Amino acid sequence: MRKWWPLTAVCLGAFILLVDVTIVNVALPSMADDLDASFTSLQWVIDGYALALAALLLASGSLADRFGHRRFYVYGLALFAAASLVCGLAPSVGVLIAARVVQGIGGAAMFATAPALLLTSYQGRDRGTAFGVWGAANGAAAAAGPLLGGLLTEHISWPTIFWVNLPVAAVAIAMTLRVVRPDQPRTVAAKARVDLPGAAAFTVAAGSLTYGLIRGGEAGWTGAETLATFAVTALALVAFVVIEHRTARRGGAPMLDLALLRRPSFAGLMSGALLLQGSAFGCLVLVSLWLQSVLGLSPVAAGLALTPLAAASFVVAVFAGRHIQRLAPRVPIGAGLLLVAAGMLLLRAGMTADAGRASLLWGLVVTGIGVGLATPVLVSAATSTVPPQRAGMAGGAVNTFRQLGMTLAIAVLGAVFTNRAAALLADSGTVPDADQGAAALAAGQAQHLVDAAPAAHHDAARRLVHQAFATGLDRVFLLSAIAAALGGLIVLALVRPPARAATGVTGGGPSAASAPRPRRDSVSTGV
Repeated sequence: MRKWWPLTAVCLGAFILLVDVTIVNVALPSMADDLDASFTSLQWVIDGYALALAALLLASGSLADRFGHRRFYVYGLALFAAASLVCGLAPSVGVLIAARVVQGIGGAAMFATAPALLLTSYQGRDRGTAFGVWGAANGAAAAAGPLLGGLLTEHISWPTIFWVNLPVAAVAIAMTLRVVRPDQPRTVAAKARVDLPGAAAFTVAAGSLTYGLIRGGEAGWTGAETLATFAVTALALVAFVVIEHRTARRGGAPMLDLALLRRPSFAGLMSGALLLQGSAFGCLVLVSLWLQSVLGLSPVAAGLALTPLAAASFVVAVFAGRHIQRLAPRVPIGAGLLLVAAGMLLLRAGMTADAGRASLLWGLVVTGIGVGLATPVLVSAATSTVPPQRAGMAGGAVNTFRQLGMTLAIAVLGAVFTNRAAALLADSGTVPDADQGAAALAAGQAQHLVDAAPAAHHDAARRLVHQAFATGLDRVFLLSAIAAALGGLIVLALVRPPARAATGVTGGGPSAASAPRPRRDSVSTGV
């Protein structure tokens, strides 16, 4: 059994890393009350973490290659634990957001190094078993997040959703230092220059785009600040493209080889990864707020109501994963995205002013089945469409696009929700400031709107709140369905079997036909 201790150390880190993606959703209303947080602030509590993960995953992999995977993994765990402590102690929402960003930085170091640690710790059949268990741990973290968050928030307090990471991280650090083999001396190739300018440009582009989307929904799309932010995004993207082309032309190691995007299969998979994550998970922040602030559910009940999505994804990935790998990648990924679209349409069909938590069940189950079909194949499919020496970059790019998809979706869907809710509140003629009322709804303050109405009009105000939230969610589910369907069609149209991918390559280098076949150790998580 001792040989599985390195796997245990890696799985412990993966669990706290990924559980923190979903555990926060259920605690958002309690955070909003305690920290007097606006909806914009709540968005950044989620997006700050996901954005740091998306922006730094590829750069973290390069840094780990240079300085050592075990060392970088331990540093990431320590940083993640320290940031978790600060999250729970945060006296204001600004401090909480900053600590969440630091959590994401530590998480990127952990996420980028875990596969390499397993590769060096196991060989042959044991390697396949190790990656299978690691993938299952990732799925279990996603499934446990909402329920664990509800239990801790309801029976103790919301800071404990972060403090629970501390003992787990301490055990993982101790085990890693004791049972994972020390890093070997770096080779000359591993000491190649890290593309820090490219990482910086990508971070600025992703961060300013997210800020612009959130700010545009709050202050208007034609405001000077919003337009200036989008201008920064455009300049940063141009800088990123120039830096990556120049780095590749000079024989360096770019953060992302942009020539890969000229391959239809690779471009289709990146689009699918971005749209899958955004369409399936971007709406959950608002759904959690609806469950607790409008329906009045406890955090535990809200966590249970959200569990079917992650649970269905986990079950499908575990029991169908081996069979899915035998299919052409575009089939499970494309079908999974179309199932996510169907799930979102089911959620939309059940979302009325009188809807309860039962209206979510089948939509979340169908969405989870789609996620479970698509995600196990994404990384192995991406690595099979590029030259072997770009396989690591392709796998990292998938996870980068997935986290970026959720980050942008939260920003876009939040703006859509507040716009639709404000329009209904304005049409009612009973809310003096419809925009402020919609922002209060999105911040989990539905009951405050009801309490602000005259006592004789509480019932009417409560019906209006239910109707406004349902109207906003209706549009959110519709947009998510469109995004998922678009992603499915893109994947089915562009992604080709590995043996045929070479015909679509216009650049030089090894063809995709010579790329490694999809393997069980190319695992993609469901979150």
